[in-house]
Amino acid sequence: MINKIVEDQSIFFAGQKTKDVNFRKQALQKLKKEILKFEDVICDALYEDFKKPKFESLATETQFVLSELQYVLNNIAIWSKPQRTSSNLVNFPSTSHIYSEPYGTVLIISPWNYPFLLSMSPLIGAIAAGNTAVVKPSELTPNTSKVITKIIANTFPKEYVTVVEGGVAVSQELLKQKWNYIFFTGSSRVGKIVYKSAAEHLTPVTLELSGKNPCIVDSSAKVKLAAKRIVWGKFLNAGQTCIASDYVLVHKKVKDKLISALQHNISKAFGKDIAHSKDFARIATVEHYQRLKEMLEGENILFGGDSNDEDRFIGPTLIDSPSDKSKVMEDEIFGPILPIISYETERDIEKYISSYGKPLGLYIFSTNKTFQKKIINRYSFGGGVINDTVMQITNKSIPFGGVGNSGIGGYHGKYSFDLFSHKKSILKRGNWLDVPLRYPPYSIPINWVKKMKHLF
Repeated sequence: MINKIVEDQSIFFAGQKTKDVNFRKQALQKLKKEILKFEDVICDALYEDFKKPKFESLATETQFVLSELQYVLNNIAIWSKPQRTSSNLVNFPSTSHIYSEPYGTVLIISPWNYPFLLSMSPLIGAIAAGNTAVVKPSELTPNTSKVITKIIANTFPKEYVTVVEGGVAVSQELLKQKWNYIFFTGSSRVGKIVYKSAAEHLTPVTLELSGKNPCIVDSSAKVKLAAKRIVWGKFLNAGQTCIASDYVLVHKKVKDKLISALQHNISKAFGKDIAHSKDFARIATVEHYQRLKEMLEGENILFGGDSNDEDRFIGPTLIDSPSDKSKVMEDEIFGPILPIISYETERDIEKYISSYGKPLGLYIFSTNKTFQKKIINRYSFGGGVINDTVMQITNKSIPFGGVGNSGIGGYHGKYSFDLFSHKKSILKRGNWLDVPLRYPPYSIPINWVKKMKHLF
């Protein structure tokens, strides 16, 4: 079945329809209409899967996607035109252009934490660039996956875009196929499997992974505002966000003040009885829930730590100074648990950040511009924000993606279009002049050749 889907999409792509920009625009407009029609259904499905608050479902999933869609529709005609660039003197007379051409058949594998957003956002880029696509949504959010399947089926013929649902076996079968591009969002562990499978066919990939994202609060920070923004970014989607702060490094001078402000803002956001707050999501899977519960064992809990097995509820939790060998510091947390660690010198900061691979996000709360520049220039990470968290993802004018173990490639806005496009270079030579110097028999003196570099 899967190999037939790939074959049909390859045939459809070979028919050249997707290279027509108007065809792409019509497809994206149809997708937009379907998403608008199903918006409430999508929100209901996200709530059924892990009690995602409707505000978060709208703000971080459907409206985010609709905004991306409209931005692409507004700009796709310009992006698709051949871009003229300069030519060098040795090719005079000539013109040079870069053509954006689609790769062909694209596989998109999406995760469970933002199941609608992270299925649709890369799909928009793939369609805008002129590809066909197969979307494999997560089996761990089955209700949302069913809605995605229905929206795609209502919008596209199967030979253009389709959804393949299923578990690990289905993903393995998909990865055995020869694709022209693979886009994967998920864990580093699975990302390595995807990368290895792609290498068998020399298939280019984008890997959107994650990491232990540090949040640094220095002594000059506006602590109350910092705490408010840290709480929002960390506990959004119950901490199941790849760019959420994974731990806080706070200067010892303001540590107590920060902890007090964090506690205040958690209570203000979710109330005294957080388990009954309509604004706090649940952990998406039993396996992930159990993993997070184990992280809390033996730790010095400053706030929270409450859990409910039946509801997969873990409340916002602050942990004080965990050991660097503890479970909570071993790997990415990906949940509503936030370790608070004090530092005194920049060397202390380096000790922690350099202990882990390159993170997807890094956050700095500081009014000291020299300190800000030092941190940005010193460490390698996917992207970040100064004096806020998570918000880098909302700007379509900058690419979103990781580096090293946190990922390969960046997308959003025009960067999505470019990601799914091969940049084909074309040099067009004029016929009215043909300098004979390059042709044998070579008559130009050797010392002249050594001075020709300025022509290239």
